[in-house]
Amino acid sequence: MQGEGFEVDGRAAGSRLDAFLSERLGLSRAETRRLLARGVVRVDGRPRDAGAKGERLLMGARVEVAPFTPRADQCILPAPELALTVLAEGPDWLALDKPPGMPVHPYREDERATAAGYAVHLRPQMQGVGEGGLRSGVVHRLDVDTSGVLLLATQDAAWRRLRRAFRRHRVTKRYRAIALGDLEESGRVELDLRVARHRPARVAVVEPGRARDSGNVRPTRLAWRVLERLRGGCLVEVDMETGFLHQVRVTLAHLGAPLAGDRVYGPAPADDPSGAARHMLHAASVEWEEIRAESPDPPDFAAALDRLRG
Repeated sequence: MQGEGFEVDGRAAGSRLDAFLSERLGLSRAETRRLLARGVVRVDGRPRDAGAKGERLLMGARVEVAPFTPRADQCILPAPELALTVLAEGPDWLALDKPPGMPVHPYREDERATAAGYAVHLRPQMQGVGEGGLRSGVVHRLDVDTSGVLLLATQDAAWRRLRRAFRRHRVTKRYRAIALGDLEESGRVELDLRVARHRPARVAVVEPGRARDSGNVRPTRLAWRVLERLRGGCLVEVDMETGFLHQVRVTLAHLGAPLAGDRVYGPAPADDPSGAARHMLHAASVEWEEIRAESPDPPDFAAALDRLRG
């Protein structure tokens, strides 16, 4: 989209910046916030970032938007050089083995090293599926440093079917985690979680009795069982009953057994006997109807296990 410039008239005076942009550009509020984060918006010549979304505009102010590509028109760059392992596939879906340190999808148009980039190389028809743009084909997400099974849809009908299954918690997702500290042999826990900070992301537990802040607090559930006792920790299998940002990491830390290598919710490196350089969480399997995909432990996960077995 070519650059745009608008003058705030009496009717728009006092509007929030994100609402003004949404109305003038015909975009959602979320998309206008992404534009602000990309640094393409100026008010009276001053650059405005995502923190200025609620800024109230004065009459006569000049709002300028540099040329940009609307989200729906953005394309994922194919990345054949990544050569990720295909764990399972069907005519309209694909399960990849995502390594730690790799984003699920790009956040900028020039970003190549993403799992979705390799999927688009294998299945070009995935471009534009589902949410489209840089999230084409994505039906669920893994943290950048979480490894394992990543499921993607390559046709719109499959994307809708899979998204509905994830939303209704019908997909069986099992994780393997290396936890520091002690846990009971098995258990199930329900917690209310909220995003306490966005960049960098941090999630907090909402204590019982606190009023739920609609739209911000989410009830979550997971079950676990200990597979092996280790020196200073344990190998745990986690069944996800809901999906929320950092859910496994926050929940186990709340139970007194943070993930090995987790520098957000766990101990400092000097107090972590695993030697792990990232949080030890691995999406081991995904199952639903005809879909069955399993991922073996990645090398760094296996190495941390060996150190704690010592």
